Amino acid sequence: MKAVILAGGLPSTISDVKSGIPKPMAEIGGRPLLWHIMKLYSHYGFREFIICGGYKVNIIKEYFKDFYIYQSDITVDLASNEITIHNKRTEDWKVTVVDTGLEATTSERILQVKEFVKGEDFFVTYGDCLSNMNLLELANVHKEKSSFLTMAVAKPTGRHSVLPIGNDDTLVNAKENVLTSDEAWVNASCYILSPKAVEALSGEELNEAFMRKMAEREKVHIYRHKGFWSPVETMRESVALEEMWEEGCAPWKVWEN
Repeated sequence: MKAVILAGGLPSTISDVKSGIPKPMAEIGGRPLLWHIMKLYSHYGFREFIICGGYKVNIIKEYFKDFYIYQSDITVDLASNEITIHNKRTEDWKVTVVDTGLEATTSERILQVKEFVKGEDFFVTYGDCLSNMNLLELANVHKEKSSFLTMAVAKPTGRHSVLPIGNDDTLVNAKENVLTSDEAWVNASCYILSPKAVEALSGEELNEAFMRKMAEREKVHIYRHKGFWSPVETMRESVALEEMWEEGCAPWKVWEN
């Protein structure tokens, strides 16, 4: 199964503007958020990625074009312009980077890359969230339910809107204020879409309102992720994740190397 990564939005924090890079290229432990996300997917055997770029998409393109060099030690002979690569390290990934525009909505970005996932179910994930989600379990839930759309949910970390979930693990159209704390789950910004779900997209943002709308016409199945999950939306969150990485206790690092 392929993974579509949404990485095209405009910068939303002062730190993004100052650094002049797309948010998914902001680094934790000297590696872009994109790398951390893709390492999680490849750990579970999902190694083909379509990245929906927009804001400064060329930075993302250049990173993957020169990925082999970034991963390795090099010697450059400036006289001959020859490059020798030492300790060759890379990843067995296939990466497609598509410029989906500056102002496109999330569903518009998905529609622009649908030719790369034609007739397939596929992951959609945001490029600014880290987790230790078991993606195989998520994929199995989607497959077992023959799901129209499966959404991963996590426990709230702060500002996010909680979602009403029925006893059959499907999204229901209820008011947020009827939920108890035990029932509170938030959108974890990770989905699996069927071809039928792609056909239902018409330019909306892939947010809670859209999911409720979809739940009125089809069953939106839920995968409850009870482990670590964190958006990376503020400098405070970025610093906290950096500290976890430096201390060797980053819960999202489920891979060996």
